[in-house]
Amino acid sequence: MAAQVTGKTMIGELLQIDENIAPILLNIGMHCLGCPSSQMETIEEAAMVHGIEPDSLVKEINDFLAKSDK
Repeated sequence: MAAQVTGKTMIGELLQIDENIAPILLNIGMHCLGCPSSQMETIEEAAMVHGIEPDSLVKEINDFLAKSDK
């Protein structure tokens, strides 16, 4: 079964689950993935900072994880 994330998942944890998620984050303008402060930010916080609807970002990431698990 594919991993699932929530808005409370930390960015650092998310990239440990699957580093191939990085392009999704980069495409929405999250270019600070390597900086230490972003690692401790939740998906929800990062989405809000970048003007993205958190639930839609979580859905996009979970859809990606489901596809990559096959």
